[in-house]
Amino acid sequence: MVSVGERLSRARVRAFVGRDEELAVFGEALAGEPQAPFAFYVCGPGGIGKSTLLRRMADHARAAGRLLVELDGRFVSRDPADFERAAGPFLDVPGTVLFVDSFEHCQWLESWLWHHFLPRAADDTLVVLAGRRTPQPQWTADPAWSRLLHVCELEPFSEEQARSVLVSAHILPELRDRVLRFAGGNPLALSLAAAAGSAGCGREEIWSPTADVLRTLLAGLIGEVPTAAHRRALEVAAQARSTSEELLSTVLPGEDTHLLFSWLRELPFMESTHQGLHPHDAARETLAADLRWRAPNAFETMRRRLADEYLRLLREAPEERVWTVTDELFYLFREGATLARLRSWSREEEVHDRPLHPDDLDDVLRMTEETEGAASAELVRYWAGRQPQAFSVYRLVSTGRIVAFTARLVLPAPADPQDLDTDPVVAAAWRYTEATEPVSPGEHIGVSRFSIYPEQYQVPSRVIDLSSSRAQAEAARARGRAYGFAVYRDAETWAERVKGTLADTGARPRVGEYTYGVFGVDWRQMPVEAWLMRFIAPSEEPVRSGPSPVSRTAFDQAVREALAHWRDTGAFAACALMRARLAADLDDPVGELRALLRQAVDELAQDPRGARAREALTAGYFSGAPTQEAAARRLGLPYGTYRRHLRQGLDLLCASLWQQELHDPR
Repeated sequence: MVSVGERLSRARVRAFVGRDEELAVFGEALAGEPQAPFAFYVCGPGGIGKSTLLRRMADHARAAGRLLVELDGRFVSRDPADFERAAGPFLDVPGTVLFVDSFEHCQWLESWLWHHFLPRAADDTLVVLAGRRTPQPQWTADPAWSRLLHVCELEPFSEEQARSVLVSAHILPELRDRVLRFAGGNPLALSLAAAAGSAGCGREEIWSPTADVLRTLLAGLIGEVPTAAHRRALEVAAQARSTSEELLSTVLPGEDTHLLFSWLRELPFMESTHQGLHPHDAARETLAADLRWRAPNAFETMRRRLADEYLRLLREAPEERVWTVTDELFYLFREGATLARLRSWSREEEVHDRPLHPDDLDDVLRMTEETEGAASAELVRYWAGRQPQAFSVYRLVSTGRIVAFTARLVLPAPADPQDLDTDPVVAAAWRYTEATEPVSPGEHIGVSRFSIYPEQYQVPSRVIDLSSSRAQAEAARARGRAYGFAVYRDAETWAERVKGTLADTGARPRVGEYTYGVFGVDWRQMPVEAWLMRFIAPSEEPVRSGPSPVSRTAFDQAVREALAHWRDTGAFAACALMRARLAADLDDPVGELRALLRQAVDELAQDPRGARAREALTAGYFSGAPTQEAAARRLGLPYGTYRRHLRQGLDLLCASLWQQELHDPR
């Protein structure tokens, strides 16, 4: 029996057109020809066929018995060590072929690859990079690399090649000339045209040469979407950075997401990675623009639903996924002014952060004294001794040189007199809390105390952006965090930059010859999720003030947090739901709120839809089961089925409690 992989390979062979020269040179390298290149760099604009060529090369390498390592630049970590772990066989196993597609999304690795990674390759290995940008000129000009590197800058198909695509797709002969005038030799446009033709989209008007190429082709391919659920699945895929079946299940509860995911996967402009599906970049932008124009309310509703899910994951995801989740959330709002700056990173200055190592301290102190003076350097020495885990050191990806560091302090109540006597900035932050809303025992404050980047001192930079992302994620996941503070020397300028997200405390403490501004937010009054949405999407409606101090999104998150902390009385007492109107004026806030939650869960069983949901909530949170998997076993359910009932239960419970929050049954 022929395997699925073999069938896919044969289909690719039948559909593949052109690129004979590139494949011939790669074939020589696979055969071990002495003069053949070691590294291949495939480049060209979106839709030119880079990924298709890489898949064909991979088929050739697999047929030659080579071990393959295939990476997608969209999902490569900013830390070179993570890339090295993922590509490990390339360094250890002779004959391995490393493929990195969408290299433009991790272009900051380029110098590091040439300098530090590729020279350590195992014997007889090959590497193939594919991206939109050409390689940096120093590599093609370098006498050593120029003999090992083969740059393949892809061109559009010739007319003969383009016509063969349409013939293979059975496009009607009378339409081929129109299609060629419409799509030219662009492989993506031609492949979409071929898919449209094979789907029976043969109407002459589809190929109107005056229409937008991709939009018309996508409309011809998708046509009338089978159901409203399919339309919502498209809305997810058009906006989410990557779409997994699990994500669909979460944001489209009650739908047959396995069917929807399979349908999305079969669309010819969808690409698959280990993290899920994503449309080709050009197709995504076209699809998103079309959806926003045709159904703006549905588009915004889905974006909000996705944001809610990412905010939930920000609290609940495993530690190693936190930064991926942050990227997913920011990607949703990539067109906003704030996010455009946050994510417009050039490859020359890419950095990654690591924990402070004792050997780093001299560099850290030198940078501090250079930018803030000797008095500030002594404070860095003090805090590095007290909280070394609070420090992150930033290195250039290309060279490993330390260029910056930050420190995010965690300070529990009551304040330590030694800290107050030593650091005027920390003392000013504590004084502000005492004057506004004191921090209770068991709570703490977070202070982004130092952000030292001598080459771009306290101006918007990637160091500040990465540190802010970490601070935001830490605030979302921390238990008992009462306040968050940021410290900037140019107080007046930063007061404008953070207006609407951080309050100016008015404090201007002095350290050495400089004064600093202290800016903060009371997380007990402003849920982290609501604050983060205001930060990344300034046009969003501000969080409501009044009897209910939280938005619906934040309220739902607070319910989930309360359930997650059910067995930890101290954590439950500090959860955000205690600050909702539900808990106002209770004689025994913790006990009565717990009773209210239990009652609301039990009442779900009165609705036939809620019986299994009630069982899932009870087993997951109230039964003492150590994990959600154990709760599923107690109910005798497959884990996926249990999770579906649990999600439905959470949705029903949050809706019920929200009505009580709005209308106050007391």
